[in-house]
Amino acid sequence: MIRALCKAFGDTEAVTGFSLDLADGEFVSLLGPSGCGKTTTLRMIAGLERPTAGEILIGDQVVSAPGQGILVPPEARRLGMVFQS
Repeated sequence: MIRALCKAFGDTEAVTGFSLDLADGEFVSLLGPSGCGKTTTLRMIAGLERPTAGEILIGDQVVSAPGQGILVPPEARRLGMVFQS
């Protein structure tokens, strides 16, 4: 589950208020034009990028919540990410 996820690089907001709730086993694709925040969102879910605000939960575990000082490292999230070439 993703709640109100945000990421800013200086004054530039790359992701603003993104929320998503997925059921177990559900498959989702992120589609959009270049520069809309797809890769930044995936990097935040994987733990490779620190969100500015919002929450990321994997199952029942909060893995990222900047407002609460929670940031589980990538290696402890048990996720995989394949980069497009």
